[in-house]
Amino acid sequence: MDRLESLCQQINQMNEPTNDVKDDSRRAIAVELDVSADGRAIEASIKRAWDAFGHIDGLVNNAGVKGQVKSSLELSEEQWNHVVNTNLTGSWLVSKFVGTRMRKAGRGGSIINISSISGLNRAQLRGAVAYSSSKAGLDSMTKIMALELGDYNIRVNAIAPGLFKSEITEDLVQKKWLENVAKRTVPLRTFGTSDPALTSLVRYLIHDSSNYISGNIFIVDSGYTLPGFPIFSSL
Repeated sequence: MDRLESLCQQINQMNEPTNDVKDDSRRAIAVELDVSADGRAIEASIKRAWDAFGHIDGLVNNAGVKGQVKSSLELSEEQWNHVVNTNLTGSWLVSKFVGTRMRKAGRGGSIINISSISGLNRAQLRGAVAYSSSKAGLDSMTKIMALELGDYNIRVNAIAPGLFKSEITEDLVQKKWLENVAKRTVPLRTFGTSDPALTSLVRYLIHDSSNYISGNIFIVDSGYTLPGFPIFSSL
């Protein structure tokens, strides 16, 4: 929350008058929201955000947890629920309450779910049953909500990132050998960086230029999950 408030402060400082001219087009507020909370708490946070601006044009469901790396037989029910409630149920509830208000306002809008290549049928990992299941469910939710909300000009898409630096992957991306892995196995020879790889796509999906884009899962992984294995690449 502290980082978010600091970011909002930086954005708001851009509006400070310069030569007696003030730009009111940029304004940010921080609203605390626990996506693993119950529906009433989530709805209350959505209301605060909506009331601050009078509407919401774009929603990015970016909250997510990896959970414990354990086999399907060793994972506890509590550990399963923690991951699924955060990654899937929370995203559905936030989308539900924002989508309901978007429908009533009649302005259209864009909902973007941050999924993962782990949710794809070509990128399964041992020990990630809860995480992969939650992301696969998020992809299905994206498509179904796109079908249902299209009547109200609300677009719903998902982004499935590959390996980028985040709180989940922070330890892994610092490994020195990872660059060599990318050069040998990734078609574009790099895993890339979230900015601009993800941020540019988010901006596009929120912008009016993507008015005819809905129900898609955008894979952003430098081609890492393309079918094929480079074991014979040197032959």
